[in-house]
Amino acid sequence: MTAFSRQAWIRPGRPPYLLLLCGLGTGAAIAASGARRGAGAGSAPLPSGASQTADPSALRATGVPWVVLPTFNEAENLERIVAAVLSTLEQAAPDGFRVLIVDDDSPDGTGAIADSLAAGHPGIEVLHRSEREGLGPAYIAGFRRALAQGAGHVLEMDADGSHDPRDLARLLTAVRGGSADLALGSRYATGGKISNWSILRRATSRAGCWYARKVLRLDVGDLTGGFKCFAAEVLEAIDLASVRSCGYAFQVELTYRALCAGYRVHEVPITFHDREHGCSKMNWRIAVEAAWLVPQLRRDADAAHRTRASGRRMRPARVDFLPRSSEEPLPRS
Repeated sequence: MTAFSRQAWIRPGRPPYLLLLCGLGTGAAIAASGARRGAGAGSAPLPSGASQTADPSALRATGVPWVVLPTFNEAENLERIVAAVLSTLEQAAPDGFRVLIVDDDSPDGTGAIADSLAAGHPGIEVLHRSEREGLGPAYIAGFRRALAQGAGHVLEMDADGSHDPRDLARLLTAVRGGSADLALGSRYATGGKISNWSILRRATSRAGCWYARKVLRLDVGDLTGGFKCFAAEVLEAIDLASVRSCGYAFQVELTYRALCAGYRVHEVPITFHDREHGCSKMNWRIAVEAAWLVPQLRRDADAAHRTRASGRRMRPARVDFLPRSSEEPLPRS
C-alpha cells in the first residue's frame, strides 16, 4: 500500500470526522490540479490491472452466494447479526449459501463466538487472522476464500448492526436477476435513510461521497457504503492483489474499479442504522487515508489510460437505482 502523509495538523484527540473534512479540502485542491493536467482524458479511465471489457452475459454464475462478515471486537453484535443473516439466506438462497466470518484476532472473544456459531451450523465458516491490517485486507482475505471455493456471488456487510440482513435478499436479487453486476446498498439513493446519526456525521459522510464522486467523475450516490453484492466475475476482474486501501476508502476503490472495468452498478436504497453496541473503528488514520487516496486513484487511472496504445476512451459509467421495498427496522436485543 502506498504510504500516506501524517501531517503536523493531526493532533491526538481530534475527532476523526473533523480530520476527514480538513483532509477533503486539501485533497480537493490536489485533485483539481490533477484534473487540469489530465483534461480530456475521458471519464472513469481504467485503473491498472482492471479489465478493459466486460461481457454481461458471462456474469450469471451458478455457484452459491457467500456473505463475508469482517469482525473486530463485535462480541456484543455477532450472534444476533449472524442469526438474522441465516434467516434471510435460507429464504433467498434455498439451494445453499455460506457465511464467512473473518476475525482479526479480536481481544473481546469475538473469534471464539464465531467458532461456536460455525460448530452449530454447516453454512458458517470462520477465517482467523493474526494480523490486524484493517478492513480492506480482511475483506480481501474473505473474498479470496469465497472465490477459491466457487462462490457465484459475494456479499459484504458490517457485523455491527448498521446493515439490515434482510436487505441481503434485495441485493442478491439485483445481481442474480441480471439487473446488475454489482449492487450497492445505498443510504443516498431515493428512499435510502440513515437513523441516529449526528448532524456532523451526516455532513461528513455526504461530503466524503461528494468528494469521491467529483474527483473520480462517477455518478454514484453512495461511494463509501460497505453493503454490497458482487457477481464473482467482478471480483476476479478487478485485481484484488493490487488494491491499496485498508480503511473505508476500500469501498470507494472497489466500486471505482468495477465501474472502470465496464460492469453495471445499481444502487439499492437501504436504511442504515447506527450501531448500538461496541465502538466505531473510525480513526484519524482511516480519515487521512480516505482523503488522500481518492486523488491518487484518479492520478493512477489517468496514467494507465494515457499509456494504453489504443487510446480508447470509456463512456461515463452508468449507475441505476432500484426501488426500496417497505420494511421494518431490524429488531434489536
